[in-house]
Amino acid sequence: MEAKGFIFDLDGVIVDTAKYHYLAWKELANQLGINFTEEHNELLKGVSRVKSLDILLGLGNVSLTEEEKNKYMEQKNTRYLTYVAQMNESEILPGIKDVLTYLNENKIPYSLGSASKNARVILKGVHLLDAFTEIVDGNDVSKAKPDPEVFLIAAEKLRLKPQNCFVIEDAEAGIEAAKRAKMISVGIGEEKMLGKADFLLSSTSELSIDFVKKLMK
Repeated sequence: MEAKGFIFDLDGVIVDTAKYHYLAWKELANQLGINFTEEHNELLKGVSRVKSLDILLGLGNVSLTEEEKNKYMEQKNTRYLTYVAQMNESEILPGIKDVLTYLNENKIPYSLGSASKNARVILKGVHLLDAFTEIVDGNDVSKAKPDPEVFLIAAEKLRLKPQNCFVIEDAEAGIEAAKRAKMISVGIGEEKMLGKADFLLSSTSELSIDFVKKLMK
């Protein structure tokens, strides 16, 4: 039987950093006089920083020079990192530690596949950096999801065929990227956003060891 493995997104799957992204983008939006709600924040899930700023500016019909954009992105990230610096193990989402322990014990390969350039900082803060032997994040890719690049690199690092990889994602762009990579997708969240996923779970607490065993079969 061919080897199978898992690729985990970070934000909304391992930890919930969406709330911190929201607070940091909200502060920037207020500064620029843009109305930015939690609903708007859903549009930024799984999307690169550059694209996120473009979406934000589009909401307020604001145009900036490249220099200004870079300044504001840096400012947003600095603010975000002050929130992230306070994270600890209590922020790991339900069920995740058990699943990672099971994968480790059974020598089932897995990797991180995240758009975040801060992935290692976050994993270190919640004491999961050592749990991942393979990490592919925003520093390793040139194309953002829904481009499949991040997942294809992860599969390569795991020495697995794409069709033998299960992608755990909470963002529409991530599910689309998994589809383009010809991987099996497991969506964590609501059907209206993630209806295209091969499997759909309402939260990570449903990502049980039993569920993982079923997938492997």
